[in-house]
Amino acid sequence: MDQFLSEYVNRLKPQFTGIPAATAHEIASAFLAFRFGLYPNVVQECTHAISLIPDSGSNTALKKALAIVRANAQNLINAQFTADLSITFSENELPYVPLNLPKDKIEDPGTFELDNALVLIYAAAGITSPDDEEALTEHHKFIIRLLSGYKKALGIGQSYPSKIPLPGKN
Repeated sequence: MDQFLSEYVNRLKPQFTGIPAATAHEIASAFLAFRFGLYPNVVQECTHAISLIPDSGSNTALKKALAIVRANAQNLINAQFTADLSITFSENELPYVPLNLPKDKIEDPGTFELDNALVLIYAAAGITSPDDEEALTEHHKFIIRLLSGYKKALGIGQSYPSKIPLPGKN
């Protein structure tokens, strides 16, 4: 799964080149706050980061990921422990998420959306926020474990799954 994550991050690098350092730090802070269970901070960090990120293909997917994490954090604050399905990635945003599975291979759609959102935020933060690299690196194993839960559904171990190409790419 290390190779899968590395390829995913490399595929996203050209998509996240124009994010200012302060915005990148907000993105990283949102991820880290979620990991530490600081859900009120997650809501604040996600809301602020969303307001700073301009609209574009990859940025729209990143903003959606932050909105998904924010919605789940709000639910956890309110002691609702099921993953939120009110916000999902659109067809146009799917090229930017790490996991793209057919619906029949998704056991828990809410958790699947949250997992995709967390990995996208982690990757974007790692790409754009060198100041947070050390803190993010400490959560690398968490991301690998999260992705490993989808290994069978992805068919990894036999061959890599087909990936949706990024817009304008073959």
